[in-house]
Amino acid sequence: MNLIFHIDVNSAFLSWSAAEKLKNDPSLDLRTIPSIIGGDKKSRHGVVLAKSVPAKKYGIQTGEPVINAFRKCPFLVMEPPDHQLYHRRSQELMELLGSYTSDIEQVSIDECYLAYSPISHRFSSPESAARTIADQVRNTLGFTVNVGIAPNKLLAKMASDFEKPDRVHTLYKEEIPVKMWPLSVRELFMVGKSSAARLEELGIHTIGELAHASPEFLETQFKSQGRMMWEHANGIDHSALVPNDHTFKGIGNFTTLASDATDARQAKQVLLSLSEQVSGRLRRKSQLAHTITVEIKYNDFRSCSRQTQLLTPISTCDALYSCACRLFDELWNGTPIRLLGIRTTKLQAESDPVQLSLFDGDFPLFPADSSEPSTVSGSAASSHPPKPDLEKQRRLDAAMDEIKKKFGETAVMRGSFLEKKKNQQEPF
Repeated sequence: MNLIFHIDVNSAFLSWSAAEKLKNDPSLDLRTIPSIIGGDKKSRHGVVLAKSVPAKKYGIQTGEPVINAFRKCPFLVMEPPDHQLYHRRSQELMELLGSYTSDIEQVSIDECYLAYSPISHRFSSPESAARTIADQVRNTLGFTVNVGIAPNKLLAKMASDFEKPDRVHTLYKEEIPVKMWPLSVRELFMVGKSSAARLEELGIHTIGELAHASPEFLETQFKSQGRMMWEHANGIDHSALVPNDHTFKGIGNFTTLASDATDARQAKQVLLSLSEQVSGRLRRKSQLAHTITVEIKYNDFRSCSRQTQLLTPISTCDALYSCACRLFDELWNGTPIRLLGIRTTKLQAESDPVQLSLFDGDFPLFPADSSEPSTVSGSAASSHPPKPDLEKQRRLDAAMDEIKKKFGETAVMRGSFLEKKKNQQEPF
């Protein structure tokens, strides 16, 4: 059975603003107090764009005037919206989800549909996959999502709207009578306030009552919308998941470690795994990367990153790993590491002409005029990986891709990954 996940950020604007403020003031989490996003602090004009769960208990609703919200809760905390931040966090979310599959349809800044079939072989169940995704979003990006699992987009969206936050819910066909039919018609997707009021006038108060009403009668009252509401009440939805068609601006991968990495050997084992993941995605998208970025988040939640632009674009694992290790040695200050990430940007299609460097035979990882990365003393001190033979690596990667395509992702792996991983989670 083909399944679809609906992934929805819990109170997106407020969650994203809260996570950003926590970087400067760990004692204040907007999500735990009566707070809203929207309006102007001084004039208290505008409308509520997002609210916290504690604010909801005071009857504050999204879309109502800010001045009304303050009447309901005089000590309400309000933050102005930061749309640049929201756009960036949305991109980070979609990039993380893209590390699982490219079969994603983004429908707004904070929600999307994701096909389960392409990743089903990696998990014991849909619920396990959804929980893994939600946990990685929380641990890596610092905010929570709800995931709805269902056989179509309508039911997946209905499921994701069940109890919040940070929950995974299913809504299979056999669960509709128990989980969906008892709900008010006002909670059915695509039923507006005026339509819900009219249904209630007709004696139809629950989704179950709507599902058992005559579709012909509903068409006489609501025209074509009547048939649509009846179909939705019965869990019928024929709309297909349409992956977004867009030019890739970047491909990356991040992982939060099961335990903090305290030496370079541990960290570089993670970087090797991340390099395999990212290089594989670059090849599947037929892309080459001009810019490589390594990001570190320490165990005190401070973050730092460093990037370099290459003379010749790459997609091979060894080349990416070699760059990542050099950047890591420049960047790491010896503090225990909570999260590691690799991001590639300034992408170009493999079929595009490539400007070769005079030095390509020796494969320069950094521009010729850049200084050699400084070494890090103590536990971080280590030699860089050898400069890769690009053509040999391309052939090796192509062979590994073909084996994995035929026999599965675990059919072939590097010898270094056969050792038991004691200090990290497997990245996705």
